[in-house]
This record gives sequence, structure tokens and C-alpha cells, in this order.
Amino acid sequence: MSSEPVEPGDTTGLEEDTGNEEDTGNEEDTGNEEGGGTGGEEQDSGLARRRRWVVAVAVAAAVLGAAGVGASAVIKSPAQAAAEARAPSEDVLTAVVERRVLVSSVITRGQVRAGQTVSVSPQVSGGDKGAAGAVITKLPVKAQDVLSSGRLLMEVSGRPVFVLRGKLPVYRDLRPGSEGDDVGQLQKALRDLGHPTAPDADGIFGAGTKTALSSFYASIGYDPLPAQDDDGEGVGAAAEAVRSAERALEDAKDSGPVAKGDGGAPGDPRKAVGRAEEDLADARADYAEIQAKSGPMLPAGETVFLEGFPARVSAVQGVVGGKVSGTVMTLSSGRLAVRAYVPEYQKGLLRAGQHVEIYSEATGVSARAEVTRVADTQTAPDRSDAEPGAGGGEGDGTPAAGPVGYLVQITPDKALDAQLSGQDVRLTIEAASTGGRALVVPITAITAGADGRTVVTVVTGSGHQKRVEVRPGTSGDGYVSVEPVAKSALRAGDRVVTGVRK
Repeated sequence: MSSEPVEPGDTTGLEEDTGNEEDTGNEEDTGNEEGGGTGGEEQDSGLARRRRWVVAVAVAAAVLGAAGVGASAVIKSPAQAAAEARAPSEDVLTAVVERRVLVSSVITRGQVRAGQTVSVSPQVSGGDKGAAGAVITKLPVKAQDVLSSGRLLMEVSGRPVFVLRGKLPVYRDLRPGSEGDDVGQLQKALRDLGHPTAPDADGIFGAGTKTALSSFYASIGYDPLPAQDDDGEGVGAAAEAVRSAERALEDAKDSGPVAKGDGGAPGDPRKAVGRAEEDLADARADYAEIQAKSGPMLPAGETVFLEGFPARVSAVQGVVGGKVSGTVMTLSSGRLAVRAYVPEYQKGLLRAGQHVEIYSEATGVSARAEVTRVADTQTAPDRSDAEPGAGGGEGDGTPAAGPVGYLVQITPDKALDAQLSGQDVRLTIEAASTGGRALVVPITAITAGADGRTVVTVVTGSGHQKRVEVRPGTSGDGYVSVEPVAKSALRAGDRVVTGVRK
């Protein structure tokens, strides 16, 4: 195989040879069995090394890039560090001047209670109590029941206890022959229930009142107790005395002349008749007196007088079969009102005539009311302001646990819902008001200068600030009403400085 000479610097042949070698190597892989295999392995080894270097360089570049990003987040330039270390710029806080009604309110808690609260502790004077003492034998009412006059409240040892209309409390048994205002109260209550007391005069327990009382007892299913506890023996004896006197008078009229006994001269029969007539008159007078005092009575332990109806059962402490011990039942009547006790710092803000909003969180019921009285001295709430059924009798004036305060009486504009009785409610009392629309600014906008003038600082549209002298008025809920000393120096919509944000 011949070859042509190669000129110095002529690489054409080499380039061609190289290409031929590559081609030959490709073509003679199988034919060149003696030396072709060794050259191919060396060439593959070189290519693998070059690929590994390329991969290593790429990984290193990625690592260095990530490190640079992390460093940029931590390392700050001196200019950036100084900028961040500087205090933030000041911003002026402003608020808009408003024109509206401003109300200052006192918020406190109060107890809804009736105008009259009565603890029922019956003392049974009749009936067969036996060795067991007074025992509750019937309880036809329960807590929150609405009552009307004449309603049976309970039965104690077989005797009734009922409620009637009246303002005077029971303090004695009322018997035939009794006189007084409490008798007149009973008579009116009986007449209101349809039991007339004529011909008795008001305040006199006579025959008409006896008939009316007996009729009432029959209407509730009971017999009244007799005023005389002798099973009628006194009346019977008086009636027998009258009969004896009548017979004696008849005998005197039928008898003949009567001897004087000393001289035998006949006596005057008219004298015997006259004496018999006197005896009969005395017997009849005694009978009338005893008869007037006999008949039905009203025991003090069988009735409860309440001022107004409908009334309510606030609580029932007794149970059927239980002994009567203390308060068995608590009743309330009259218009519902609210009582609150406020501390010293609130008392000075309150006065009669202020408007009040009553709100019950338990029922969602709200109502308008008015302060009718603010006490001048501090007192502790009594048990009438405690929750119904919470130990002891209500309305007994006994102090209950709790801080002392000034009593504030609040009267609703309209009758409160009966379900509010005994509830604790929220009271919002209008302590002060501008009465009409006024200029209003936040309290923080008011400043006082060394000269004693009260001013607000107004920010103009161009950003300039000017001081405006004002006269402050009613304050409430963080705002205060103001009046500019110079007319028109302050208007609704102006912005006033309330502070500085740093």
C-alpha cells in the first residue's frame, strides 16, 4: 500500500487521515481483531472523564449561587443599615368634627321587683293541728302563677289561706262586732267579689258582713271558723234566759193580788209585772250582745292582703306534707319597678327625671324608664332585692349580702312584662345630653394652654395647623361637645389633631 509524501505545514492529509482513522475504526471494529479493540477502550475512558468534570463544575456553580443569595439576605450595605436604624417619620393623627346629639351614659345593674312584696308565713289559729303542729296539706299554686283576689293560696292543717285586695296588713282576727279601717277593707274586698255587706256601715262588722263572709268561704269550699269557741253554748244560754224571762212576765200578768208579807194588805200586781218586764229586757239585751259577737270570723292566719292585682307568686318555699316554718310562699303585686345600688362616683351623675333604658339579657326584653329617686345616704340591699327564693323572706328589711351603695329607684314608662319580675337587668341611664345636635370632637383633641384657654388644633386643606379656642360641654363615650369662641371658626367636617403616631 503506497503513501504520498506530505509537505511541511500541510495538514490536509492529517485531517483527512484522522477522519479516515475514525471511519476505519468504525468500519473495522470487527475486522481488526489484533489491535483495534485496545484503541476503542482508551477513547471511551477519555470521554467519561470529560463528562464527570462537566457535572462537577455545574454542581459547584449551583452551590456558589445559593450561597450568594443567602449572603445577600444577611449582609447589608452600610447605607441600608443606617436607613433601617433611623426613627420612623412622624404622622399626625386627626379626626373629623361631627355635628350630632351627644349623650353621656351611666351603665349599671338593677333588680326588677314589684311595688309590694309579701312573705306568707301562716299562723293557723283553728283546725285540728294535733301533735304534729301546722302542716301544709294543699298547695294549689306554683311559682310565677298569676293571682286574682279571692284565690286560694294553700291549705294548712285543713284550713284555707287566701289572698284579698287591700293595703293594710293583717294584724288581728276580725270578729263580729269589730270596728275599724281593717273591717272596712274586708267589707270592700267581699263586695268586689260579689258578696254584699249591707246593711252594715263601713268599718262595722255586723250581720251583713257575717253573711258576706260566710258566703265567700262557701265559694272556696270551706266553712268559716266561729267567732265564739264554745260550740254555741253562750248563744243557747242567752236564748234560754230570754225564754225564762218571757214566761215570768206571763205569770206576773196572770197572778192575783200579792200580800206584802208584813201586814197582810194586798200588794199591787203591777209592780210584779214591771219587774218581770225589766228582767225580760235585760235578757234580750244580753242575747243580742252575744248574738252580735257570734257567727263567722276572719282569722289573721287565713288571709293575705295585697295592694294590687293581678299579683304573682314569686316563690314557693313550702311543700305539701311539710311543717309550717318561716316563709312558705312569697307574693308580689303592684307595678313592676327597678331598684339599683350605685357607688359614690356614679351617684353624683344621677338625678330624678333622667331617662333610662332597661334591658334583660335573659329574655331580650327592653323598656324605657325614668329615675324617680336617688338616695342621699348609702345603704345595703335588703332581702327584697335578692333573687326570689334565695333564703329568708323577701320584704322583711333584713340586709342581704353585698356591697353598700346609693339606692336608685327607677319607674318604667309603661307596665313591664311580668316575666321580668325578679330578674337582674342592665340599666343605661342618660346622665347628660347636649339636648340637640352640637359640634363634637374626641376628648383627645382638647388641649389646654398655659394661658388657661381650651383649644383644638385644626388641620387645613394645605396641611397647615391652626389653634381654635373652644368652650367644652357635655362629654360621653370618649367625645365632648364644643362651641368655638369665634363664631364659624370650627365647622362640621373640619379635621382636628388627636395625637401623633411615631
